[in-house]
Amino acid sequence: MGSLSIWHWLIVLVIVMLIFGTKKLRNIGTDLGGAVRGFKDGMREGTAGASDTPQVTGKTVEGEVRAKSEHKA
Repeated sequence: MGSLSIWHWLIVLVIVMLIFGTKKLRNIGTDLGGAVRGFKDGMREGTAGASDTPQVTGKTVEGEVRAKSEHKA
């Protein structure tokens, strides 16, 4: 009951191929591989770029800070 043998996995693979078809499985595999590759590239770029230059994520608004004035009502 604990582990599944190779025959169980082959039967599961055949059932999945019958349900989804080989073309759709190939597309899913290609999409998953592209996502993993993109993630790895992003991680590699993130570690290399972190020590070189700071990453700019938004706009900086320059302003002046003034002391709060007391209002008497």
